Parts: sequence; structure tokens; C-alpha cells
Amino acid sequence: MKTLIVYAHPEPTSLNGSLKDLAVSTLETAGHEVRVSDLYAMNWKAVVDAADYGPDASSPLKVALDSGRAFDAGTLTPDVRAEQGKLLWADTIIFQFPLWWYAMPAILKGWVDRVFTYHFAYGVGEHSDTRYGERFGEGTLAGRKALLSVTAGGPESHYAARGINGPIDDLLFPIHHGILYYPGIEVLPPFVLYGTDRMTGEDYPDVAKAWEQRLLTLESTEPIAFRRQNFGDYEIPSLHLKEGLEPAGRTGFRLHVRG
Repeated sequence: MKTLIVYAHPEPTSLNGSLKDLAVSTLETAGHEVRVSDLYAMNWKAVVDAADYGPDASSPLKVALDSGRAFDAGTLTPDVRAEQGKLLWADTIIFQFPLWWYAMPAILKGWVDRVFTYHFAYGVGEHSDTRYGERFGEGTLAGRKALLSVTAGGPESHYAARGINGPIDDLLFPIHHGILYYPGIEVLPPFVLYGTDRMTGEDYPDVAKAWEQRLLTLESTEPIAFRRQNFGDYEIPSLHLKEGLEPAGRTGFRLHVRG
């Protein structure tokens, strides 16, 4: 297995840093190849601007079109091209980050904004009466798997079906479905640690054991059964789920998961 770990936490000795280090050692010991993008250590530029596209930037700036033109011409900045190369190299991607304000840290969102360019992560494939581009189950990154390893400060009950923060699957849906599944990556169920603000050193051995078990079963773990866009479940071009495909009473994000 070739694994890319995209890590976003400013403190190397944090719980997130420990989980990243444990992932590297566990996977390498098991014989896998590992690369790490430590975004804070890399001083990753988190904002999209015209400098990303060099001579292919237009005025006024058109982020989607300009990013696609620069991707096609090979004129994206070296840091972005390097991260795209890592994604193409990997067959598994682990994202290690804390849940801050119900979302990923800004530096990680900036990594997505800059690396997932037009003609690389989206805007690929044919648009016709039966297809709406290669996305949601197809695309440049098809054949890869991704896992979110997330730490949350609040207790698990706050993220349950009736919890005040909302179900964790709903909070992560924009990342799972909208960022990862969109360009074709199969998404594994997340590894979530709750109540981490109150965690002590005595708790870590159990956490480490659970994390090692997840890492060593990545290849056999079934992905979330998101519906593929171009394979009959959706009307095209409206992209509405066809009536009657969902279990009785199911609504919201869960409509887009089979079974």
C-alpha cells in the first residue's frame, strides 16, 4: 500500500501529531510506503490567488478556468504540482486533523482549494444526455481510498443522532462526499476520537491500540456506499435521486448512501 498522510495541526507534540507519527511507524513496519504532507511544517500557503496560475491567470481572475488552464499547461506552482503528484502516487490517503468550528482547519481547506484544481479533481469527462462528467464515483482519483482521522473536543453524545452538534456523519459529509468522493476517491468510515480536550496520558495506550487496528485493516475495510452519479440512481441533468430508491423515511444526506 502507498499511503499519503495529509496532516494539519500546528503542534508536533499534540494528539494529532502523535496519531500521525503512529500511522507512519505502523504502516512502514507493516511494509507499506508512506509519504507525509505536514502542512504547518511546510508553511503551506492556504489561499488561492493569481500567483497560483502564473502566466495563465486572467484579469479579472477566474479561479476555476484559470486553474484548469494552468494545470493543462503545467504552469501551476511547484508546491501544488507536488501535492497533485503525491495524490496520483498514493492508493490510500489519510487526513489527520482536529475538528475546529465544525470543519477542517483553514490550512487544510486551503490545501484542497489549491490542489484540487479544474481538470485535475473536477471538470473532467463528457457531459451528455446520460453522463454529467466523471465525478461522484468516477474521476481522476478513482481507485484510491481515503480515511479521515479526526479529533473532536466534545463528548461523543454531542455528535449523536440527537446531539446538539449534529450527527458526526452529517458534519463530515461535505468532506466525505463533496471533496473526496467527488473526484472518485472511495471513502472509508472515519476514525473519530471524542472528548480529546479531557484526554490524559493514561488514555493514550487504548487510543493507540484502536488506531493501529484501523490502520492494519484499511485494505479490508468496506467504503461508505455512496451512490455513483452516472450509473442509474440519478436523473440527468437534474441530478435528483430517482423516486423510490431510498429506504422509507430516509431524508437528507443519507439519501446518497445505498442500503
